[in-house]
Amino acid sequence: MSSAATPPDTATYCADLVRGHDFPRYVAALFAPAAERRALLALYAFNVEIVRVRDQVSQPLPGEIRFQWWTDLFSGLVHGSAEGNPVAAELLRAIRDFDLPVGPLSLLVDEHQFDLYNDPMPTITALEGYLAATSSALFTLAARIMGDASDAAEHVARHAGLAQGIAQVIANLPRDASHRQLFLPQQLLTSHACSTEDVFAGRQTPNLQAALDQLIGDARQHLGTVSSLLAQLPPSTRAAFLPLSQARSDLDRLARPGRNPFAPQPVSRLRTLWTLWRASRSREFTK
Repeated sequence: MSSAATPPDTATYCADLVRGHDFPRYVAALFAPAAERRALLALYAFNVEIVRVRDQVSQPLPGEIRFQWWTDLFSGLVHGSAEGNPVAAELLRAIRDFDLPVGPLSLLVDEHQFDLYNDPMPTITALEGYLAATSSALFTLAARIMGDASDAAEHVARHAGLAQGIAQVIANLPRDASHRQLFLPQQLLTSHACSTEDVFAGRQTPNLQAALDQLIGDARQHLGTVSSLLAQLPPSTRAAFLPLSQARSDLDRLARPGRNPFAPQPVSRLRTLWTLWRASRSREFTK
């Protein structure tokens, strides 16, 4: 009898990947029906694979090659090798079963090429474009999986993605600054007389805090828009936006007076479970 462990099936592989690297989305997917849950976890596992590339390569070229593989997959140029990739296999199944467009998936890959280089994010508009093609696209595709491909759902998804994405940019500042990578827009820093070298050096200055406070204010405005429009969507669609409850909690934590923006503050899984469970039972997501 072989001592080698039996490899997990593709669905289990994706679920484990999301649980390990994107716990809020993993928990949110648990509240969806079985078929939709499997597709959501495939979508989120794909996102994990793309986001992890910058941490898995030391030079941009290997990252570009990995991204090109996914681009070729969406173009129909990858055949046999896709079957050996559990995330690709599950994602292709979700695309087929829920008629997902591949254009946004391919654009998501393209946008994450920015991650491979140390070029600064130039403007607030550029950051919003990046987040719309990444975070917002995930919400839009999740809403389609939950049965809603309407313009209204896409509009809510755009604001949801901007709010969640801004929260992630601020939360990731300690890691990004240590890598001399800047997702905070230069335009924003300049307007508050904050130098990029101060950010890379991890200097906690009033000017940097003012820039972060402006971003947090922008994110909260997007959250307000989502809250005002979410009730217009069917309850089944609203389940696709459950991860936003974690983003709201994150923004409250990131906005605490006196918080050091360069001190990592991981959120416990128990707190994440509680936040998403409570949101799943709230009027915002059920009525």
